[in-house]
Amino acid sequence: MSAKETNSTKKEMSLIWALIPLLAMIICMIFAVVYMGQGPHIPLIVGTSVAALVAWKHGFKWKEIEEMMYKGIKLALPAVVIIILVGLTIGAWIGGGVVATMIYYGLKIITPALFLVTITVICGIVSLAIGSSWSTMGTIGVAGMGIGLSMGIPAPIIAGAVISGAYFGDKMSPLSDTTNLAAGLTGTDLFEHIRHMLYTTIPGLLISLTVYGILGYQYRGSKIDQESIQQTISMLNQSFVISPWLLLIPLVVIVLVAKKVPAIPALVIGILLGFLSQVFIQGGSVAAAVGTLQGGFVLKTGNVMVDELFNRGGLDSMMYTVSMTIVAMTFGGILEYSGMLQSIVKQILKAAKSAGTLVASTIVACFTTNATCSEQYISIVVPARMFSKAYTDMGLHSKNLSRALEDGGTLTSVFIPWNTCGVFILGTLGVGAFEYAPYAILNFVVPILSIVYAMTGFTIQKLTEVEIQRKEDTVQV
Repeated sequence: MSAKETNSTKKEMSLIWALIPLLAMIICMIFAVVYMGQGPHIPLIVGTSVAALVAWKHGFKWKEIEEMMYKGIKLALPAVVIIILVGLTIGAWIGGGVVATMIYYGLKIITPALFLVTITVICGIVSLAIGSSWSTMGTIGVAGMGIGLSMGIPAPIIAGAVISGAYFGDKMSPLSDTTNLAAGLTGTDLFEHIRHMLYTTIPGLLISLTVYGILGYQYRGSKIDQESIQQTISMLNQSFVISPWLLLIPLVVIVLVAKKVPAIPALVIGILLGFLSQVFIQGGSVAAAVGTLQGGFVLKTGNVMVDELFNRGGLDSMMYTVSMTIVAMTFGGILEYSGMLQSIVKQILKAAKSAGTLVASTIVACFTTNATCSEQYISIVVPARMFSKAYTDMGLHSKNLSRALEDGGTLTSVFIPWNTCGVFILGTLGVGAFEYAPYAILNFVVPILSIVYAMTGFTIQKLTEVEIQRKEDTVQV
């Protein structure tokens, strides 16, 4: 007997009982992540255990509860496959010199008059290349803070520009774990998800760059400290073969995306090209290239910034995200198939009578999850399971949900001082969330644009009759 069939024989879960596992998980998350500096896995396991007890209390047998967890995990498997390929791609592109080439030419374009605009663009390029806002902020961002401060620009403004650029690249990169999570958990094609985000993210970036251009104009007479820039460029030249031809590798992937090639074969081609580049252009051995795919690239230059940026990637680096996804989906599986999520969503959806209010509710839920659970990943995972059926019932394509998850979850995490992202930025850039918040322009403009679009119906994609029938067939299966 399936969980769905079993659920129909049980009485409807009350709101109070449905909230107990969420409250238990939130409380544990606050203590574990905020006060003890630990990851989100154990709080999620605690939440899963409490959810299982609540389901058992309402008459579900253990075998049925297990089935709920397995069904939740099954929903995340496409995302897990992509996340694994992303780790391989990052390793291959770093080992092949692709990332180094992108950073090399990015650093070449820094000018004093447009420093804020330039650092935003550079952080965007690097984050787009490696799929990680944290690594970008911890390396290029730290360098940018030092350069900007030497020019007399206030730290909160520099931090805001760094964050906007880093999160633009993270949000739009097919190598980003949050991008893959949002697409995978909603059943949306990865590149279709990215294309749909262009409508909110590109205008948000243009608005950000315009504001940074205005803010930075007053510092046009300052002199830039070229020493750290030249040191990094020199280190890149010593460690890698830098060639504009290497830029063809990401260009090939971009072309494949434009041609609507599915995510997995597109990423595999990118991995293969990076692997061949490490062997035939960078002069590495086949064994070293295989090792890079497994454990990530290893570089020891003595330059802390360069080493931290390039010592990453590989299959092993994605196991944290994979394990978190699996644990989170056991929690989400019990909440969904026991009827707890339906009870919670029913209350939320009483105010969501249109696409606009539904998207707005999703974004608010993502922000609230960021604030209560203190973890960016959870702000995507939990609302994804909560709102998925509501979007289908309203005839909305899943890419509307996946975009709302990123607009409301990925981007707003930086505004919560006790969220892991806010804590990381404080420790890395030395600026608190309340200080840089007014200048992290992309991060608050995009969610606003997303809500405005939804309220007006602009770029909101409806399901076709064929897609509706396909979803109904899938549910029946």
